[in-house]
Amino acid sequence: MKANLCALEENLASHNQDVSKCGSQKHMSVIDKLATSLNRRDEVPNQELARKIAAAGDKAAVRELVDNLSNENRGIPSDCIKTLYEIAALRPKLIAPYHRELGALLDNKNNRLVWGAMTALDAIAFEEPKGVYKMLAKIINIADTGSVITRDHAVGILIKLGSMKAYAPACLPLLLEQLMKAPNNQFPMYIERAEILFNERNQKAFEGIINRRLAELDRESARKRVGRILKRINRPASEKKKATRDSARA
Repeated sequence: MKANLCALEENLASHNQDVSKCGSQKHMSVIDKLATSLNRRDEVPNQELARKIAAAGDKAAVRELVDNLSNENRGIPSDCIKTLYEIAALRPKLIAPYHRELGALLDNKNNRLVWGAMTALDAIAFEEPKGVYKMLAKIINIADTGSVITRDHAVGILIKLGSMKAYAPACLPLLLEQLMKAPNNQFPMYIERAEILFNERNQKAFEGIINRRLAELDRESARKRVGRILKRINRPASEKKKATRDSARA
């Protein structure tokens, strides 16, 4: 009888240990899976984690990443923002509820967090246009003083919002201003992206900027890229309609 009781106690202890291990694995912190926590210097762990969170629609994991954007370990916030904007690119709906937290990062002294936040805001602009629009003044200010990546994504935000009827009147003038002062090496990419906004009402404004900037471009490859856009603008209306139909069939 005593032997049976001892055996039962051992079995229960073993079972409890297994349950404890299983529970700790199930509730393993997302932070433990980041590159910094794994002593990795590359971004692969963060990218893999983003794909898993996006695929699972794991809102709790996203919340944990957002909560750790102010972690005292300098590497953790950098990993968190990287993972968040990778998730935003794959599944923007998961990140959109945190647009205010991302906007707050635009004032951060850590440039990695600033351009990371702008990248994420660009990715969720279609999902949360109203929230992103409300911080437009800050976005433009940071674009004018921040890094190239920051400016790239600010322009991306203006193009996305500019494609929406409710925000186009405010965003298009701001976009035109950014195009006018864009660095020569960035202008071709910006105007190519902005081409989706061209219409009969604003075509002359875009054409004027293209002609002015074309003369300033020092690289032949850049002039050719921009020149192709100018040719498309100046095509007869009948050719533009045909191109639109051909594109739709493709």
